Amino acid sequence: MSSKPEQKETHQANGAVPVDHLTSPERGQLGEPSDFLGPDGNGVEAVVLESRANAKGVREDDALLENGSQSNESDDTSTNQSPEPASPLKETSFSIGLQVLFPFLLAGFGTVAAGMVLDIVQHWDVFKNVTNLFILVPALLGLKGNLEMTLASRLSTAANIGQMDTPKEFWKMITGNMALLLVQATVVGFLASIAAVVFGWIPDGHFSLYHAVLLCASSVATAFVASLVLGMIMIGVIIGSRKMGINPDNVATPIAASLGDLVTLALLSGISCGLYKDLESKFYVNALVCALFLALLPIWIFIARKDSATWEVLCSSWEPVVIAMAISSVGGLILDRTVSDPNFAGMAVFTPVINGVGGNLVAVQASRISTYLHMSGMPGESSKAAPWKCPSPCSTFCSSDVNSRSARVLFFLVVPGHLVFLYTISSMQGGHTTLTLIFIVFYMTAALLQVLILLYIADWMVHWMWGRDLDPDNFSIPYLTALGDLIGTGLLALSFRILWLIGDRDSDVGD
Repeated sequence: MSSKPEQKETHQANGAVPVDHLTSPERGQLGEPSDFLGPDGNGVEAVVLESRANAKGVREDDALLENGSQSNESDDTSTNQSPEPASPLKETSFSIGLQVLFPFLLAGFGTVAAGMVLDIVQHWDVFKNVTNLFILVPALLGLKGNLEMTLASRLSTAANIGQMDTPKEFWKMITGNMALLLVQATVVGFLASIAAVVFGWIPDGHFSLYHAVLLCASSVATAFVASLVLGMIMIGVIIGSRKMGINPDNVATPIAASLGDLVTLALLSGISCGLYKDLESKFYVNALVCALFLALLPIWIFIARKDSATWEVLCSSWEPVVIAMAISSVGGLILDRTVSDPNFAGMAVFTPVINGVGGNLVAVQASRISTYLHMSGMPGESSKAAPWKCPSPCSTFCSSDVNSRSARVLFFLVVPGHLVFLYTISSMQGGHTTLTLIFIVFYMTAALLQVLILLYIADWMVHWMWGRDLDPDNFSIPYLTALGDLIGTGLLALSFRILWLIGDRDSDVGD
């Protein structure tokens, strides 16, 4: 038997509240004081437990914890307590849409700029002679989904649950995640170049060592530099959004893509063009560039290993990143085969737009669902918040749940967003396609179908991964954005071919 002081400490450590400390209303809720008297007439303690059902209801309404830390709140408002972070406001459909709208449009204009760049560089000598570069485009542009958006989702969750509140925790989180990002970018860039070589060699049966080394150097250099720049931008966005009282899940992932496509495609075009000029006379330059970035890998691995959390991610997160890269490369193969046909040259300017918009929207939804699940416990815990079975489309889009509400908001952004982006492309005279009514109908059908499929898959995949003891912040977004690239490119190519077959000459497809 333990002594009464020991029992008291044990109860208080588990959230027990002495009856003597309860106010009158609280006593009224618990019962009369006599109900809590022991045999000897002494008072005993009442344990106040929060109902999981009530806690779940609060989470569904608020969607975010008011306090980042998971410690129990105290009624003692001592002046010695450190200031708590600003509590996020209750999220309605309007507030979600308002927070997502600006970064969504910013990201969309970034994809429009990337499409304009791709429409121009597809006529460069390096893209004409080394057509495998088109296979690299979706894979490298997908890095924002494989790496940068995963980083944004991971840091957003960490910020929301209070893991970045102190300077020590902040710098530990930042240095470890940046080193992790650079390791993943270098390895994925190298593997993407190998996939481009293989996917280009199998259909044609032609292999060029010079082109293979050029693809490797261009891919690794582009992935490293783009991830370094975008990773630093992500850190600034998450810090700024927390200080402004904005949910980082709503803004971080779209902003990760706002400059991601443009920066990555511009770097790929510039680096590959520069290396192509010295390809025959200075072949060793391409090999040295590739070897330099690969030689830096041990340094980033050493830094990432200092943080146990990032080291765990580094050891366990390769499967989704590599598989996502392979899926995006298949989309790149479709793009290569379609754009290489003069009849479908106009598709180049629209591919980054439809892929980018779909990937941005589903990344926001996946990040929000992941944060919501993190508030109910740890991955793998049995909870009604993480069902194993596939959700019904009605529960995904038509229920009163906060995640269903955000899915509707994101889906309704597709048509007005794409109309703005199409008008921008048309006003800038980009591409080789005139915007006719039939073209807009086919394009919008493809875009709506892409986002509808992605949002449903996100609802199933995030909960399924959670039930399998996998952190969705690290595993879900790479798959979802890669599927967005594949579905978007496939549906867009199908739309262009149907338009060409039915003879929509007014739209000048392939002109």
